[in-house]
Amino acid sequence: MTIVLALAAGLVALAAAIRSTWSPCGLSMLATITPLAEQGRGNRYRTTAGWFVAGSVLGGATLGLAIALLAAGAAATHPSSSVLASVAAAAAVAALAADARVGSFHLPIHHRQVNERWLDQFRPWVYGVGFGWQIGAGVATYIKTSAVYLMIVLAALTGSPTTAVVIGAVFGLVRGLTVFLGAHITSARALADFHRRFTAADPVALAIVVASEGAVALTLSTLVSPWLGAGAAAIFGLTALLARAVRRRQRNTASNAPTAAARRHVTIP
Repeated sequence: MTIVLALAAGLVALAAAIRSTWSPCGLSMLATITPLAEQGRGNRYRTTAGWFVAGSVLGGATLGLAIALLAAGAAATHPSSSVLASVAAAAAVAALAADARVGSFHLPIHHRQVNERWLDQFRPWVYGVGFGWQIGAGVATYIKTSAVYLMIVLAALTGSPTTAVVIGAVFGLVRGLTVFLGAHITSARALADFHRRFTAADPVALAIVVASEGAVALTLSTLVSPWLGAGAAAIFGLTALLARAVRRRQRNTASNAPTAAARRHVTIP
């Protein structure tokens, strides 16, 4: 069970790190640490980005150390495999429901962002490492996805402090490496084009994290009971169809809104 939970935690960590890039802090970093911005401040982009990645890995490892304490506590209770699978499956379902906005359900988050005044007050390595650490720590800034919580739960349930630190560091590494998505931004036009494409890719990032949570929930539910897994699969399928229908209806409503508004303003002689 430890291996299954570790693999699940690793998958969720990757998905959570990718999805978190679309958070306000992630978007801010992709506008703040770019060749264009660093050149304007008289700094070298690759050097600052390198410090950012280092800080992000350190932040992820810090989160991992905190999870390691939870993992040690979980191991001390000697839970059975069925209990571990049940708790993990329940956590995955909760995260999935929150990210899929099922019934407007959501988990608590906070909206803190990094202090951009550091850009004017400190050297590049200071704000690079500082911003990176806060981003890599996962819960120190804006939490974009409930997969961050799920990653923490799964890593803790492994009962392995070493695995927990590795999972945290991997999350931090992926979050840090996303800063290189803006490596080609050398002009204001390139910045605008990039963020337009990046914003358009938001639904894809959401689909990735929801699919990852669904896969983990389905796998762990099946380990608890094949019947429970089958029921979970049916529920997930119905939820997906319902969400698709709602999105289609919203698109149709949005596309028809201008026409309806125009009709209301037509004057018949």
